[in-house]
Amino acid sequence: MKNLRRDFERFCYRHQDKGIHNLMLYIVIGTAIMYLFMRIDPSNLLYSFLCFDRTSILHGQLWRLITYIFIPSSSNILFFAISMYFYYYIGRVIEGQWGTFRFNLFYFSGVLITDIAALILNCFATVGSLNLSLLLAFATLFPENQVLLFFIIPLKMKYLAWFYFATTIFMVFFYSFPYNLFPLFALLNYFLFFGSDILGVLPDFLTRGHSRSRAHFTGFTQRKSKPNPDWAKDYQSKSGQKPYRHKCTVCGRTDTDYPGLEFRYCSKCNGYYCYCIDHINNHAHIQ
Repeated sequence: MKNLRRDFERFCYRHQDKGIHNLMLYIVIGTAIMYLFMRIDPSNLLYSFLCFDRTSILHGQLWRLITYIFIPSSSNILFFAISMYFYYYIGRVIEGQWGTFRFNLFYFSGVLITDIAALILNCFATVGSLNLSLLLAFATLFPENQVLLFFIIPLKMKYLAWFYFATTIFMVFFYSFPYNLFPLFALLNYFLFFGSDILGVLPDFLTRGHSRSRAHFTGFTQRKSKPNPDWAKDYQSKSGQKPYRHKCTVCGRTDTDYPGLEFRYCSKCNGYYCYCIDHINNHAHIQ
């Protein structure tokens, strides 16, 4: 599995600039246009033409498999504006962290899985499940990042993730079958992309037996690490030579400690600076 994930990350890195740049901006603009049409057209003609409808899809209206992502999840203009800004913000940050290709792959795999689940379970697909996977992805990448809930209450992203995990568990146990399975399908792309990295966002008492896994992530969840100015004392051999070829300038990881980790050298930095695959696209250029 480690080799498979490493190959996947290398594949995404090689194609990082492919795909739809600033995808969330287009989704937000399309949703805003849809919101305006729904407000000025009480008959909701456009909504009925674009929403997810299993019977219509099976009769050939395949555009409904994608157009439902533009349908607003709320009619309240204040809540709509706040939610659109929030999801645009976290989508832009995730795309900046992963690159365009990987973010596009994450989002559209979520659309595909949601479509399949809704068709099989005969459920009504909405954009809410996709937004939930975005929020969990952001919380896993930046668990200690704080947001202002309702622009007032400071709240760490990992706490929001706990709330949504709890909500999903509630749906599984208290919704009727097969509709109780839909929330799990809706988050399948999140579990596929993050794997064991989800341990980093779960409460400590749930991962007590996996402390080693929490401390040795090789994915995209190590955000607070800083280079150690005394790294030479730790890594020099008795002869004075360093027993590694590559060392990340940001997190300090080396190819000796992490032989499966990929390293790159930044052409925009003023000097010969090395970065791991986690930080090559997310570091301040040294001038």
